Amino acid sequence: MSQINKLKILNDPIYGFITIPNPFIYDLVQHPYFQRLRRISQMGLSYLVYPGAHHTRFHHALGCMHIMQKAIEVLRFKGILISDEEENALLIAILLHDIGHGPFSHAMEHSIVEDVNHEAISLLFMNKLNEEFDGKLSLAIQIFKGEYHRKFMLQLISSQLDMDRMDYLKRDSFYSGVAEGNISSDRLIQMMTVIDDRLVIEEKGIYSVEKFLMARRLMYWQVYFHKTSLVAELILTKVLKRAKELTQKGIVLPCSEPLLFFMKNKVELATFDNDTLDKFAQLDDFDIISALKSWLNNDDFILSSLSKMIINRDLLKIKLNNEKFSKEVLEVSIAAFSKENNISIQDANYFVFKGKIKNQAYSIEAEPIRILKKDMTVEDVVEVSDQLNLKSLSKQVTKYYICFPKQLVEN
Repeated sequence: MSQINKLKILNDPIYGFITIPNPFIYDLVQHPYFQRLRRISQMGLSYLVYPGAHHTRFHHALGCMHIMQKAIEVLRFKGILISDEEENALLIAILLHDIGHGPFSHAMEHSIVEDVNHEAISLLFMNKLNEEFDGKLSLAIQIFKGEYHRKFMLQLISSQLDMDRMDYLKRDSFYSGVAEGNISSDRLIQMMTVIDDRLVIEEKGIYSVEKFLMARRLMYWQVYFHKTSLVAELILTKVLKRAKELTQKGIVLPCSEPLLFFMKNKVELATFDNDTLDKFAQLDDFDIISALKSWLNNDDFILSSLSKMIINRDLLKIKLNNEKFSKEVLEVSIAAFSKENNISIQDANYFVFKGKIKNQAYSIEAEPIRILKKDMTVEDVVEVSDQLNLKSLSKQVTKYYICFPKQLVEN
């Protein structure tokens, strides 16, 4: 009987060859829970703006694992003791950090899976996999939850300069074609070390950190919060909310069985059992796109109109402003659309609405990015940097938006 070679090599457009380091990680990658990530877009509906942005969370997770391997190699070279068991746990934790993302994840989190975020679902998946694999993920889960005594290990997985951010900036920049996000992850990793159980960057790597923070700011405004991506995600959230509303009134909508389950039921973390998790594991982008296509000609004006907007990329108009839009402006637009389409004010709220977005490239409240100076003292990057704009990057920027149908402008 032939043995499967589990030490695979994958070709990645960002890093070249990525190796799967051991048979257990191969088994995790092959698991249906992880394979589902091939069908979950990394950048949601951003492909409506950047046509190349069709890469998946599967790509991203493997990329994170690859640079985690590099980081462990660098830290060991600098004399930081990391056991084989800890190395494996770090690779598992970063590989599975995004496994809880649903289709078009942020739209899902704000509509049909209302009270459960993707981090919580990632942990549920990890616990279930831990049962299946006889406790082999226990240390990875401990690190992921921040309960392991070596704190720098959590920083590699989740911090202001972690493997997750390093990969998604470089990867999203590559696939979207937005060069501003292209960071030097190799240089950042080479500059890493550990002092007093905290991850630090050697002072000579400070310009790479500055570039990383600037890239993050630019990618948020230019890509993740691009107004077309933003309005598309907001419309998708409204579509799913409407579909759930109709389903709970007893109206049967054509869609896949897993999607129907989440539209029929109120999902909370306390009731998110193994059956719910298995249903969630069957959901991916194709369920949503297929549902939107089947709702194009639905009798419900709201559901069909909003579904057409996404499928045909004929979206609502969106305006961004540094100041709040007045309640009066909103009410006038809602009343006009309600009258024009002979629908209630309540229904018109699906088409005319306002909100806000926040962006903060670097938070001084969160655990800082620490710089190891030549005299062996450690300071926050904001204090060490001679870039004045780094201080401004730590200020939260809020922008306000209003969305409305294009015909309101024409009229």
